[in-house]
Amino acid sequence: MNRRTFLLSSTVVYAAPPSGQISLGVIGAGGRGTFVMSVFQKDAALKVNAIADVFEPNLERAQSNAKAIQGFAPKPYRNHRALLDDKSIQAVLIATPEHWHHRMVLDALAAGKDVYVEKPLCQTPQQGVDLVAAERLTKQIVQVGMQRRSYDLYLAGRDIVRSGRLGNVRMVRSWWLNNYITGSKATKLDGHLDWDEWLGPMPKRTLDPDIFRRWRHYADFAGGIVADQGAHVFDGIHLLMSASYPLAVTAAAGKPHKPEFDTPESVVVTAQYPEDFIGVFSINYAAMKYKSKNDQLNQLDGDKARMDIGREELKVFNEGDEDNVALQKKSEKGFGYATDLHVQNFLDCIRTRKRPTAPMVLGFQACLVTQLANISIKTGKRATWSATKNVAEL
Repeated sequence: MNRRTFLLSSTVVYAAPPSGQISLGVIGAGGRGTFVMSVFQKDAALKVNAIADVFEPNLERAQSNAKAIQGFAPKPYRNHRALLDDKSIQAVLIATPEHWHHRMVLDALAAGKDVYVEKPLCQTPQQGVDLVAAERLTKQIVQVGMQRRSYDLYLAGRDIVRSGRLGNVRMVRSWWLNNYITGSKATKLDGHLDWDEWLGPMPKRTLDPDIFRRWRHYADFAGGIVADQGAHVFDGIHLLMSASYPLAVTAAAGKPHKPEFDTPESVVVTAQYPEDFIGVFSINYAAMKYKSKNDQLNQLDGDKARMDIGREELKVFNEGDEDNVALQKKSEKGFGYATDLHVQNFLDCIRTRKRPTAPMVLGFQACLVTQLANISIKTGKRATWSATKNVAEL
């Protein structure tokens, strides 16, 4: 951890203008970054005044998209440090590959910016410890992009668990099914890329278009599909169960079936919690493709009732009558609206300086489970987390 980062981030005080206007900078303008930027632009008092990206086509497309909504193009930057030096920017959206999150969040806090960062929050447990420590020392608002924290359906599910209707829940079973085996390897890029800047903190290597396009599945740059989607799932489990950090994680995985990837597509993770329950997550990205509303599910096994909660609805089944739905709730606007709710919560917190629904500590709790899972897969051992030492142990 850079001490200067701590000191700078802890001394900045930000006061929103009386008008409530917000000046946003976007760091990482790929598909997800550009989409979330458009969600930010639904707030009439927000303007995207700067965009940074190292891939020229991404930068130009995002500028064009932003201009179509607000009437002017944001200022372009070729690296995040130059954007953070822009004093007119109050908040940043960080939607870069995972290997940049830790450094960019610290840099943004040091520059006095409020931060919305996509998940997973970071790559390693130590990075997570660094970020949580930085959060404690800063007055900035940090929201991790785990939209279930703001989603009406999941909040209703949490209330059902808290009410005691399910009884004692000792296990949560979750799964996510999809398929990326059939995708083709990227062999060229359609524009200029500053490859060295994209690599950033990683060791230098020869330009590889497939790593740039599908970095999520390369272990040097991300935790694989289990980390990418598992951060969402375990955060949902934590929310529903009011859970804290895991005590221990055990994982098993099949071999990668995509020859260029070095992370597995089929993984089972079992996490033990101090709240006296087990969270089990199975992900299989070598399965048949489902409609998005059906591709994931969480089942909370209580001793009085079971609750099934997916993307769009939840159902409760009472003991002795599990063939009939005893309670059913649907989201008012659907899962797609969860991102709108999450972004608006962040913007509201910028204006009020209240704590957002997914601060850094919760973002770390979610990705820590998948980091321990990858340690377990690599070592073949049960990985434990010491809350007192803030270290993973075997």
